[in-house]
Amino acid sequence: MPMVDADGCRLNVTVEGRDSGPTLMLSNSLGTTLHMWDAQMPALTKLFRVVRYDRRGHGKSDIGTTPYSMERFGHDVLAILDDLNIQKTHWCGLSMGGMVGQWLGANAPDRFEKLILANTASYYPDPTNWDTRIKSLTEGGFPAIADGVMNAWFTADFREREPQTVEAMKAMLSATPREGYLACCQALRTLDLRAMLPTISNPTLVIAGRHDPATPLAAGEFIRSQIPGASLTILDAAHISSVEQQHAFTEAVVGFLTQR
Repeated sequence: MPMVDADGCRLNVTVEGRDSGPTLMLSNSLGTTLHMWDAQMPALTKLFRVVRYDRRGHGKSDIGTTPYSMERFGHDVLAILDDLNIQKTHWCGLSMGGMVGQWLGANAPDRFEKLILANTASYYPDPTNWDTRIKSLTEGGFPAIADGVMNAWFTADFREREPQTVEAMKAMLSATPREGYLACCQALRTLDLRAMLPTISNPTLVIAGRHDPATPLAAGEFIRSQIPGASLTILDAAHISSVEQQHAFTEAVVGFLTQR
C-alpha cells in the first residue's frame, strides 16, 4: 500500500488488478475507507487496474490541514494519479466520491475517460442537516450519529437481512477520525457544483438509489439532466448501493465502462 504525498498530506492508496488493463479509480463515501469497495473487487480486478484510496481525514490517510473543499479533494486525486504515473483513468465515486468526480470532470477532464457518479448530489439547498450532524458528533461522538447514518445508508429490509454487513459498515464509520469527518461535513454544508455540470464532457453514468434519503433520486436525475449525454441507472437500494445491491451495482459499472 503506497502512501502518496498530496501537499504534505499522506494518502493511503492501493493498486490491484490487471497491470495491462485500463485503469479505474474508486472513491468512497463520507465515513468509509477504501474497503467499502471490497465486494466489487473480484469482478473489477479481472478487467481493470483498480486504484483505491482513503480520502484525507479517513482510514489510514492523514488528516492534513483544514478546512477541506471539493477543490482540495480533487487535487488529492490528481496527486495520486501523478505519483502513479497514470495519465488517464475511469472514475467511479459514490456520495462524496461522486461529488469529487463532478469537480474533476469539470476541472480536469483530460485525466479521465468515463465517469460514474453514484448516489450523489451537486448541491444541498439547506445546510441544516449538516449543522445538526456536526453538533451531534461534536457533543456525543459517533455513537450519537451512527444509527441514523445506517438508516440512511441501508433500507430497513437490508438492515434486517444483513445485520453483520451493517455492523461492519457501522464500525468503519465509527473508526473514522472525528476531525477528518467534521471537516468533510463543513465542506458539504456549502456544496454547490451545479454550474460545473454542463461543462462536463466525459461520458457519464449516474447511479441513484430508489430509496436513498441522503442523496435522493431527484438529485441524481438533476445531475443526469445537466451533464450532456449522461445516462441514469436506478437501483433498488438506499444510499450505499454498492453494498446493498452489490451485484447490480457491479454489473452497471462494468457494463458502462466496457461498452463502446
